[in-house]
Amino acid sequence: MGTIQRYEFTIDDLARARGEFKELSFDGDAPESLAALLQQALREPTLWRRWRAMQPDPDAVDPALGASDPNATVEAHQSDIHVRVTICTTLQHAVIAHRLTLLIGRHWTLRDVSTV
Repeated sequence: MGTIQRYEFTIDDLARARGEFKELSFDGDAPESLAALLQQALREPTLWRRWRAMQPDPDAVDPALGASDPNATVEAHQSDIHVRVTICTTLQHAVIAHRLTLLIGRHWTLRDVSTV
C-alpha cells in the first residue's frame, strides 16, 4: 500500500463546473453531492470504465489510470460560491485529476499536497 496523501483543491463556482461528457459529468450544485460522487469514483473504477468504453480504442487506454483506493475519503465545504475539496488517498495525482476532470471539467485548482 502506498503513502496516504492529502490533496487540497478549490473550485471557483461549483454550479458551473461540469465535465466534457454529459453522461459522466457531475450535475448538481451541492458540495456534499460532489464529495460523495468523487469519493465513489476514487474508491471503485466504474466511472473510469464508463469513460474507457467511450474511447475509440479502449484497449489502448493506460490501465494504471483505472486504479482505485477503497479507503479514499473526500470532503467538500462551500464558502460563498467557492468550494474547498480535501481528498485523502493513496492514488496518484494523475488518477485523481482524471476523475475530477471527468466530473467537473477543468474547473478546479490544486492548492496543496501533503503526507497524512
